[in-house]
Amino acid sequence: MDRVKSLVYAALFAALTAVSAWVVIPLPYVPITLQTFFVMLSGAVLGPYFGALSMIAYLILGSVGLPVFARGQAGLGVLVGPTGGYLIGFVLGAVVSGAIVRMRKNQGTLWYALAMAAGALVIYACGVAQLSVVLHMPIDRAAIVGVLPFIPGDVLKIAAASIVAKRLDGEARR
Repeated sequence: MDRVKSLVYAALFAALTAVSAWVVIPLPYVPITLQTFFVMLSGAVLGPYFGALSMIAYLILGSVGLPVFARGQAGLGVLVGPTGGYLIGFVLGAVVSGAIVRMRKNQGTLWYALAMAAGALVIYACGVAQLSVVLHMPIDRAAIVGVLPFIPGDVLKIAAASIVAKRLDGEARR
């Protein structure tokens, strides 16, 4: 993929992540959204560099006031609030999933799923850490409220995203 095309795809993934923030299941501390689907997909499809760039662009859009975060929120306050760690984790999650996918090209869907699961773990770690600090919550309690409710949905999102990524990867080789 050439650089210009990669930049266009990075912008597209930033936009898709923004739109997916509007698909919300509200929970007390952290809402469930469709965002992680596109975060993991961006890393797997674009690689670690452009996947991270797409998530940085997304964070910049929200930071300057566009309502692209979950529940239509925006601003730097969201990044330093209880859910900000997850958002920052999007950048690192895309890097991790993209780097793992790139370690072994031409692998099966399971490899993509494992790479995306590793990226999701990074997002969880960043999110739980900030949730714990901001809400003065013990880390184990933060993990219970900030990870457990998301596992079933993330398993489904990772399964779907890994199928899409493998398919896109196959199309790119033709």
